[in-house]
Amino acid sequence: MILWLCLCWGFSPSAGQPDSELMARYLEEQLLADYSIVEQVARRVPRQAKFLQRLETRPRMSEFHVRSTIISRYAFTTVSCTMVNSGSEAREAVFEMQIPAAAFISNFTMSIGNKTYYGEVTGKEKKNSTDDKERHKKPPSPTEGRENGYETFKASVFIPRKMQARFILHYEELLQRRLGKYEYTVSIRPQQLVGRLRVEVNILENSGIVSLEVPPLRNSKQKGNGKAEGDVSPPPSTVIGHTKTLAKVTFNPSVVEQTRIARNGILGDFIIRYDVNRELSVGDVQILNGYFVHYFAPTDLPPLPKNVVFVLDSSASMVGTKLKQTKEALFTILQDLRPEDHFNIIGFSNRIKVWQQDRLVPVTPNNIRDAKKYIHNMSPTGGTNINGALQTGAKLLNDYIAQNDIDARSVSLIIFLTDGRPTVGETQSSKILSNTKDAIRDKFCLFTIGIGNDVDHKLLERMALENCGMTRLFQEDEDAASHLKGFYDEIGTPLLSDIRVDYPEDDVEQVTQNFFPNYFNGSEIIIAGKLINRTSDKLHVEVTASNSKKYILLKTDVAIDLPSRNDIRGVPGLEDGKGDNNYIERAWSYLTIKELLNSRLKSDDSQEKDNLMEKAKSMALAYNFVTPFTVLKMKEAGLHSEPPQEEFMSPSTDGIGEKVQSLQGHKAPPGVRRGQDKQRIKISKTSADGDPHFVIDFPSSKFSVCFNIDGEPGDILRLVSDHKESGVTVNGQLIGAPAPPNGHKKHRTYFSTITILSNKPERSYLEITPRRVILDDGERLVLSCGRSAVVRSRSLEVSISAYSNITVTIRDSISFVILIHHYRKPAPYQRNHLGFYISNSKGLSSDSHGLLGQFLNHEVKLLQESLNASHQEVGQNQTEVLKANPTNTLKVKERLVPVVWKQRRIYNGQQEVDCWFAKNNADKLIDGSYKDYLASHPFDTGTSFGTINSL
Repeated sequence: MILWLCLCWGFSPSAGQPDSELMARYLEEQLLADYSIVEQVARRVPRQAKFLQRLETRPRMSEFHVRSTIISRYAFTTVSCTMVNSGSEAREAVFEMQIPAAAFISNFTMSIGNKTYYGEVTGKEKKNSTDDKERHKKPPSPTEGRENGYETFKASVFIPRKMQARFILHYEELLQRRLGKYEYTVSIRPQQLVGRLRVEVNILENSGIVSLEVPPLRNSKQKGNGKAEGDVSPPPSTVIGHTKTLAKVTFNPSVVEQTRIARNGILGDFIIRYDVNRELSVGDVQILNGYFVHYFAPTDLPPLPKNVVFVLDSSASMVGTKLKQTKEALFTILQDLRPEDHFNIIGFSNRIKVWQQDRLVPVTPNNIRDAKKYIHNMSPTGGTNINGALQTGAKLLNDYIAQNDIDARSVSLIIFLTDGRPTVGETQSSKILSNTKDAIRDKFCLFTIGIGNDVDHKLLERMALENCGMTRLFQEDEDAASHLKGFYDEIGTPLLSDIRVDYPEDDVEQVTQNFFPNYFNGSEIIIAGKLINRTSDKLHVEVTASNSKKYILLKTDVAIDLPSRNDIRGVPGLEDGKGDNNYIERAWSYLTIKELLNSRLKSDDSQEKDNLMEKAKSMALAYNFVTPFTVLKMKEAGLHSEPPQEEFMSPSTDGIGEKVQSLQGHKAPPGVRRGQDKQRIKISKTSADGDPHFVIDFPSSKFSVCFNIDGEPGDILRLVSDHKESGVTVNGQLIGAPAPPNGHKKHRTYFSTITILSNKPERSYLEITPRRVILDDGERLVLSCGRSAVVRSRSLEVSISAYSNITVTIRDSISFVILIHHYRKPAPYQRNHLGFYISNSKGLSSDSHGLLGQFLNHEVKLLQESLNASHQEVGQNQTEVLKANPTNTLKVKERLVPVVWKQRRIYNGQQEVDCWFAKNNADKLIDGSYKDYLASHPFDTGTSFGTINSL
């Protein structure tokens, strides 16, 4: 037989084994020839192909085509599969597709010969009827099995001889951000070589696409890892192309390339990971046709300290690989704890062992070393006392919080890991759930991890849901350690706590969850809702996060540009979009149904559970989603119906260009008036703005004094210096620009940075530029000047009015306003810059100094100079008479300063102020010369000439 096969392949026995690539190419030709039978193409099938057909007892897969459109994180996926029965009798064909467990199936059709069947989503009855089952086919099962976050959709049909069957499956999902990336996965498991195999993914993100990557194919044992050591290249035949907002990725391996990946057909996941461009702000709010979705994922925030208790299963069932992998993961996790964290470890079986009794210990080298020893010595034995372990962990953490002076900004949590079901102590799931909830009392969050097939995943899922945590289920395999470490990385860096997102009650309705206990680095908070008033031109958004030390409020108005109806049907990947699939509306319905399912899972009230079920079922039927309360029933479309076409589920293209209201970037959203907040702020004329021009207001004398400082680019001018008394210093750094044509100056200078320092009652500083504000009061917080925001701490408040101004209030008695000057199309001599205004100086001492500060508590007298050089003091009512006099004199600390009458524009150039102008860089007006006010660096707090201090 071996000799005969060699001859058939065209080789002699002495030639050895046939070349695999040559075999693959031959097979590809024969497969294509075989499929052409159904298409009735006149082609002779070689004898060798007929031999292969006899060996093959199942229908062949001639085509496997996946096409997906991801728009603003919401993915529409269409899977099309064609199977051919080339045999002489009817054969069963099984279509299987692994889909993400979080996805909802939205449609399914299939055709066998001249019959077409379509799926209809209906409410699930309490008793499933089998009367509709037909002899020749089995109904599809959307949840046949579960594997590492995936479910298997399965449909089985009998294909008549020399005929084909075609299956088209649609499903949708909202991608979740983990570890700073969105991951989209397509399962490719045809279990045979496919004549035409293609995966095409189109991504549209108006915020901008960053860090797009396609790792190697991931097999079933690599969930969460997905690549061999050192191999980071995409699968063969992968083509990647993208612009700033669009990306297209295709995977189109020939049969030859498929054999190089796997001889018997590809068995793996095709993965795309990407992230979008974002800045610290209220987030990315997108609005379309009366619905909105809000993505909030701030970055560059300081981590909050953690108080964490690890509760680890050490029962007998953990013996071998599971306990070994758990130990390896914990060794790495302990090494990643931060110095400000506190922790403890509990091992449990039928007995419960606490590493450090009645306390959490700080992260020190010695404590980490001892913890590793404790974990290393854990040995598997006994049963599984889940209830006792959780009660012990909760009591330990509650007592620690109550009895110790913990950092009020810290986040407390329990990480619980098990591989089995409760066998010791309390074993009823309902009792364990209620005991755990009573012990935690919403004071911290519980995160659960299940390993292997024996865990009670429903118990772990509900425990996490009821206690503001998350759950992960992992298979027992060689990569378990990386799974555990990966899950810890998701929750190991809390950045914010007690996050609340609010919208005006009169403007929105049916908003999804808007309060979140914690926000972890690399994740994302998503809220969606409906607009009540669709004729409104804006939506107000506020995000707050608070703890005992700092309260943060971010706010903005998102423009709703109703008249715009832009069409982007020319965008790659959206050409075949049919129907009116408002992707934002579907994202809202997706989130709402998920929340209803979770609420039902957490509820113990039977009536409430029924109400939640009915709401979820009603919405699922309205949007054609297959859920636990709906079922997909197949109905025959008729004998002469057209076979299903490959209609890809794509979002509506109406108004994408303007309706996707992204808040990224520094451009003011349409409809938001740039100067709408400027008239509401309270500022005095005492200021430094423009070139820079200084204005000092003397209300009691009813006149103002002004002067220029012709500094050099890079100079840092001390504006207010009161470091010794009130603890406040303000410095401004200059930036240069060419002088206007025909001007007398060589160059112009503006303030590019304003630095405000305060050391009472605590040390803090602000660094303000036209683009951002950096606040550091022991923690570093970065805010965009293009987003309205309010940040309050114990002694400081920073309020940002987007695109307009920043108000800084210190101890409620000192206020400064910084105007933001932006040029849409700047001339060569223009630069984006800042203006500095003093709003309230009551808290500054009488000894304050600086170019502006020295005048805050001193009066200046106006004199008239006579011909005989005698001087006469001018009364307040004589000022108007002196304006026409070309030469007048100010008396400042016994110094006489000649001045002239001028007009200046202040407040962003929108208001004029009359002032007495002192020439020559304010010679004699200010103490010393202007060079005495040069600081050595932005944080220089020098209080007298020749003396330099630093905060």
